[in-house]
Amino acid sequence: MTQRLLALHNFSVALPTSCKEIEQEQPSGMYELASFNETYEAYCHMEELCGSKGGWTRLAYLNMSDFSETCPSGLRLYQSEDVSACGRPLTSSAGCVSVQFPSNGISYSQICGRVTGYQYGTPDAVHSGFTPNHNNLNGDYVDGVSITQGSPRKHVWTLIVGFTDQTNSDNIYYNCPCSTGSTQHIQSFVGNHYTCESGNPTTSISAHLYTSDPLWDGQGCSSHEAACCDIPGIPWFHRDYGNATTTDYIELRVCGDEGTDNEDTPVSYYEIYVK
Repeated sequence: MTQRLLALHNFSVALPTSCKEIEQEQPSGMYELASFNETYEAYCHMEELCGSKGGWTRLAYLNMSDFSETCPSGLRLYQSEDVSACGRPLTSSAGCVSVQFPSNGISYSQICGRVTGYQYGTPDAVHSGFTPNHNNLNGDYVDGVSITQGSPRKHVWTLIVGFTDQTNSDNIYYNCPCSTGSTQHIQSFVGNHYTCESGNPTTSISAHLYTSDPLWDGQGCSSHEAACCDIPGIPWFHRDYGNATTTDYIELRVCGDEGTDNEDTPVSYYEIYVK
């Protein structure tokens, strides 16, 4: 049931426009907010998140473990064993599929979120040999998930999937840039704002969904990927822009630099907050 501040029963008091305007003593839950002379319901996280006190407004949420949930428009359903996830539509080409989340006019300076995905086939992280868009934020620069804000796009976070969590002379070219022996170099517009993991515990090639090791949760990493999982705050990512605020929408794109018969990174869970 939607939480309502007692003050809201006094119609002379305006509705809050973001969760940050709600008193900190209030519990987390659904609240009624105002936006552009309209009202809508949003989930407010009122406890500390990403090292910052409560008042976070949730813009994006997907939980495919809920059997009533469906994939966002444009994404294709994967089902294997007990896992349901949403990836690119069947295609023989590289590309990205986008889902946008409006801010509803909320002015924010921080973004906090997490994404869980699964590896399908043989993604190759940010290898530069398969796409002309390696250094193009607007293109398929990554096998994984790109999170940006606004238009023109501004990079927020990249969630990368490597070929395998093992290391030998053949796969070091395709593994996470943070893994042992990797020859990959992260793009300058990404910088340190990325998470990378592989769901493949072997050195073999197989066109199936690796369900035993969910991606980007900081769990199940081999010794070769230890540095990839040793990230403060994982599985959460956090950007703090200080005094710079924006009302830009958040965009999540599932990307691949080859067709889906070869590779994909379907997502099963995400939640993204702003404040």
